[in-house]
Amino acid sequence: MRRRLVLSASAAACLLAACGKESSSSSGASSGGGKTAPQPVSIEAIEQKAKGFNVGSTMATRVIYVFFDPQCPHCAVLWENVKPLKSQARFVWIPVGLIGEKSISQGAAILGAQDPATRMEENESSVRSQQGGISAMGVDDQHKEVVKANTALFTSFGFTGVPTIVGKHAQTGGLVTIDGSVPAVTLAQKMGLTAPGG
Repeated sequence: MRRRLVLSASAAACLLAACGKESSSSSGASSGGGKTAPQPVSIEAIEQKAKGFNVGSTMATRVIYVFFDPQCPHCAVLWENVKPLKSQARFVWIPVGLIGEKSISQGAAILGAQDPATRMEENESSVRSQQGGISAMGVDDQHKEVVKANTALFTSFGFTGVPTIVGKHAQTGGLVTIDGSVPAVTLAQKMGLTAPGG
């Protein structure tokens, strides 16, 4: 009984580590529901089709892609968590709009900023303090369309929750996908990076 409670608590903690599309169904691709099967996750497709902004070492050969929603508190936590790893990898933050129209506008405002990383810092700090993120008034439609295209790519892979992290393992070169916010040590371990303080 105690083990079942521990497992239930662990499952609940995992569910709370990501935000998802509220209107999406819990079923994935099905043969009778008219849904198409998700396309395989591909670094090449992300490089070609997604648009985000870089944070970390621009000279790094290791690139880690992070799909995030500007309204997602778990994404705001991950934004803080990865800071100790910025010297080892270039993180490409890709805004998507899963939570609502405000997410699309805020993602567009971040992408369209002269300094997207600074604008992202402002947004994530506001989200962590439960202030709702940055103001995104008067954002141009071009950047909103980019966020919508990012969202379409994200969902085409069958992803349903943010943050979602995609990259290649530093030693093996194998594809790594992580759903939800994780501590820097866990991210480093899964991506084959050196853990902070290690």
